[in-house]
Amino acid sequence: MDIIPAIDIINGKCVRLTKGDYTQQKVYNDNPVEVAKQFEDAGIKRLHIVDLDGAKARRIVNLNVLESVASATKLIIDFGGGVKNITDVGNIINAGASIVTIGSLAVKHPEVLEEWLLEFGADKFLIGADVLDEKIKISGWLEDGGINIFNFIGKMIALGVHNIFCTDISKDGVLEGPSINLYKKIMEEHPEVNLIASGGVSKIEEVIELKEIGCKGVIIGKAIYEGLISLNDLKNFD
Repeated sequence: MDIIPAIDIINGKCVRLTKGDYTQQKVYNDNPVEVAKQFEDAGIKRLHIVDLDGAKARRIVNLNVLESVASATKLIIDFGGGVKNITDVGNIINAGASIVTIGSLAVKHPEVLEEWLLEFGADKFLIGADVLDEKIKISGWLEDGGINIFNFIGKMIALGVHNIFCTDISKDGVLEGPSINLYKKIMEEHPEVNLIASGGVSKIEEVIELKEIGCKGVIIGKAIYEGLISLNDLKNFD
C-alpha cells in the first residue's frame, strides 16, 4: 500500500483545514519544500499536493510550489486544485508532477475528462471523490455535486479510470479515524477500483486496517503534522 503524505497549500504555505472549512486553517510550515524533503528523507516515495487556493478560485494558483518541490526532490507527486483545461494538465506535468488530480471537473464535465484521458492516458490522472454523507462535494468542498459516491466511481471506471481517492469530509482534519465502512462499501460495489483512503487517519493502527481491507493507498496529513504518526512509523510500515 502506498503511503502518501499531503501538503495542502494556501498562500504558498503548508496548511491543514478542518472539515474542508477555509476559515479553520492552521499553518504548519511556511516552506513546503522543506516539508517535502523531510518526507523524502524518511523514505516516502509519493506526495499529494493540493492547491487549496486554486480549488477555491477555480484556477491554478500555486504551480510555483509544485515546481519548487519537484525540482528539490525525486518524489512521485500528484497535484490538483483548480485544473480546468488541457493546458493546465500539460503545465502541471511540465512542472514536475507525475499525476494530475482531478475533482470537480470529473463530476461536472466527464466528457472533458474523457478527452484528457485520450490525450495523456488514464495513468496520468488520480480522481478525487470528496464525500459528505455518501454524496459528492465539489469546488473545494463548497458545492453539492449532485451524485452519490458509488454512481460517480462507476462512471469513472466506465471511462477507464481506476485510480481514485476518496475523502470523507466529515472525517477530514478531525483525527477521529477514517471511514472504514464507507471504503469497504465502495470496494464491494466496485472491486476493480484502486482506492486510496483520505481523511481522519490518526494513528498507525488505522493505516494497517486500511491496508487489511484492501485500500491501495492512504493519504495522511494532519496526523503527521500533529505528531500522532511519526515519519519513522511510516518508514517502517510494510
